[in-house]
Amino acid sequence: MTVFLLRRLLQAIGVVFAMSVLVFIGVYAIGDPVEILISPDADQIERERAIEALGLNLPLWRQYLVFLGNALQGDLGRSFVFNEPALQLILQRMPATLELAFGAMFIAILLGLPLGLYAGLRPNSIGSKVIMAGSILGFSLPTFWVGLMLIMVFAVQLGWLPSTGRGETVEVLGMRWSFLTWNGLQHLLMPAFNLALFKISLVIRLTRAGVRETVLMDYVKFARAKGLSPSRVTFVHVFKNILIPVVTVVGLELGSTIAFSVVTESVFAWPGMGKLIIDSINVLDRPVIVAYLMMIVLMFITINLIVDVTYSVLDPRVRLESKA
Repeated sequence: MTVFLLRRLLQAIGVVFAMSVLVFIGVYAIGDPVEILISPDADQIERERAIEALGLNLPLWRQYLVFLGNALQGDLGRSFVFNEPALQLILQRMPATLELAFGAMFIAILLGLPLGLYAGLRPNSIGSKVIMAGSILGFSLPTFWVGLMLIMVFAVQLGWLPSTGRGETVEVLGMRWSFLTWNGLQHLLMPAFNLALFKISLVIRLTRAGVRETVLMDYVKFARAKGLSPSRVTFVHVFKNILIPVVTVVGLELGSTIAFSVVTESVFAWPGMGKLIIDSINVLDRPVIVAYLMMIVLMFITINLIVDVTYSVLDPRVRLESKA
């Protein structure tokens, strides 16, 4: 385990370094924030002074070295617009995005696993066919349209849930969370379900496929031949063995949910990192864009490492350490 973790950490450092180069070049080589941030009425002297203050007068390679040196000290630059550390802006918005992403994945697992298990155990039933047809809709319907429909039905017509915002929050460990209050949960429900719709369909189909494959295995047939109850066969011999692919997909989808919750946050005016990155792209706030992308890279690497370690917990046959 120790060798595996050290090897993965070294790989992670290499990935982070490579991504920092790609992200920096990709962001800094496109567009000119000066044209957006500086007033058109400013004279040339004021423009040059602003460019020098922002560090944009240096060559690209010098800018990257300055960025890399500061990043190693935990400084990812200052926002051109807010004049605050970019990392601080990201961390302020991160709790909102994390609770939205985890809420969406919780809903996806809570609904997807039992529905997929039922569809896999009774593939020819009417309920199974309805579930699979619904999963196709979950894949097909665009997120922004579903979000607008949810707002129109549950917020405008029925008045059950608030349409936008995050609601009341409480501070825990220096961060503000909304899911710990009833009002915050009401605000969280619709955007979390909207973000979870695609994930629910994915978990349903993945679980059903795993069940259909597992029930044909010899150890399942042997368990039934021994006279074990159907519930024990299902939850001990079938369900446990389909968890590995589910854990893999859920882990990867959690990273993508955090990274690509932009549409949902925009529709519901959810004050998370996605909305911040959209606003930063509109004004070419380069430090914030780079800090956001680097945080997403770190999250993906961390999630992948957790998924790999979880393999060995669910299935002892999975060996994390390579053989000599």
